[in-house]
Amino acid sequence: MHVDPLETLRGRRSAKWRTYPDDVLPLFVAEMDYPLAPPVAAALHAAVDASDTGYSLAQPDLGVALAGFAGRHWGWDFDPGAVTAVADVGVGVVELLRLLTRPADTVVISPPVYPPFFDWAPEAGTRLLEVPLTGEFRLDLPALEAAFAAHPAVYVLCNPHNPVGRVHTREELTALVRLARLYGVTVVSDEIHAPLVLPGAEFTPLLSIPGAGEVAVSLLSASKAFNLAGLKCAAIVTGGPALAALVGRLPPDVRWRTGHLGVLATVAAFKEGDAWLAELHAELDERRAQLGRLLSTRLPGVRWRAPEATYLAWLDCRALGRDDEPQELFLAKGRVAVEPGTRFGAAGAGYVRLNFATSSGILDEATARMAGATG
Repeated sequence: MHVDPLETLRGRRSAKWRTYPDDVLPLFVAEMDYPLAPPVAAALHAAVDASDTGYSLAQPDLGVALAGFAGRHWGWDFDPGAVTAVADVGVGVVELLRLLTRPADTVVISPPVYPPFFDWAPEAGTRLLEVPLTGEFRLDLPALEAAFAAHPAVYVLCNPHNPVGRVHTREELTALVRLARLYGVTVVSDEIHAPLVLPGAEFTPLLSIPGAGEVAVSLLSASKAFNLAGLKCAAIVTGGPALAALVGRLPPDVRWRTGHLGVLATVAAFKEGDAWLAELHAELDERRAQLGRLLSTRLPGVRWRAPEATYLAWLDCRALGRDDEPQELFLAKGRVAVEPGTRFGAAGAGYVRLNFATSSGILDEATARMAGATG
């Protein structure tokens, strides 16, 4: 897959390319260096050419496009009318928490996890309870049962899991649904990385698990897989009447906060982006393998588990320092920006997260600089 030269990439004005000076290789934020999928670019060009930049009206197009994509890729059939547009997954989670919780209720998460997970519960006025992943980066089901037995209001699931790249199995999700039903806990499932499950793994939508529709709601988006984060469009999906009625109580203005260009781009991605997405999967599979080779030869003290999904590598750099010291070392001496592990919770101390959705040349240069920083 084509990647523009570094000097061209630096002309982009997103956070990835404006946060650090030009001598830094930015591999921190979850933003890809690849060009837009042609159907997405065509939809955006057509809208601009037609001065079609008004308010969004997501349905029915968004629901039809997402349901079609889910059926083709995951064998998951649902009513397109069960889809509600929101500006992004984070906004959707917070608005759902406001409906599902009362002040002083508890929300459970499993770190190390995407940093905003730590902010969503407080934003909704609730308390946070951490039930970390196991040492194998799997859901700690016995610990979750103990937490659920205390009757928290909500468990926010990350599936696939960012930053560790784990795709939770059908068996794990079935067990989670059983616990949620047993203890009356609602599961809010962040499935934003679902279209980025790489060769060798299989994604299971939580709502495809029998009984999940009674206790769970999912959020999906094209923003990560198709690089559309700045356009602001995501989708809440329900699988049962009770939670559909709850979503129906979202504030009326939520619909107007969704970006019109985001809806157009998302519909194009889900309806016409399959060929491009297959090419992306092949590219990311190559970059994942390349990163493994480079780490073993250049940074043998750094350990990792190759991710099953996402384009994010969770690197165990504890041999290089504690807390954020590895990230600081790579930035100060190597001029490579990676995400510090502590942003993902205490379990991330000594880790960094690296984005490998770039060219083979940039990845080669970045790992060479990181190795030089440790010498």
